[in-house]
Amino acid sequence: QVQLVESGGGLVQAGESARLSCVASGSIFSFNTMGWYRQAPGKQRELVADISSGGARTNYADSVKGRATITRDNTKNTVYLRMNNLKPEDTAVYYCNSRPASVYWGQGTQVTVSS
Repeated sequence: QVQLVESGGGLVQAGESARLSCVASGSIFSFNTMGWYRQAPGKQRELVADISSGGARTNYADSVKGRATITRDNTKNTVYLRMNNLKPEDTAVYYCNSRPASVYWGQGTQVTVSS
């Protein structure tokens, strides 16, 4: 059974950093590109970053390029997202999933950036 459990969000001030974690169980993690997605209030969910199964290749949305780093630890079935210099427009619920996204979504972790 697939489970995705995100954590690490919270209330931060603009300019600060956050490190998000996602632990995956089931078959979704191994051999798959994994991604971090986010959904802001009133907006569609968008892909923020993804990382290949071995970790060698990463891609970032233009909105976070230069401020975000996605990594994974395949021994722990965990994918991370480090966000630096957070901006109020980064406020959203952050989710992890495979890329392309599967039907399985976790509860997400809320990141709120105050100005």
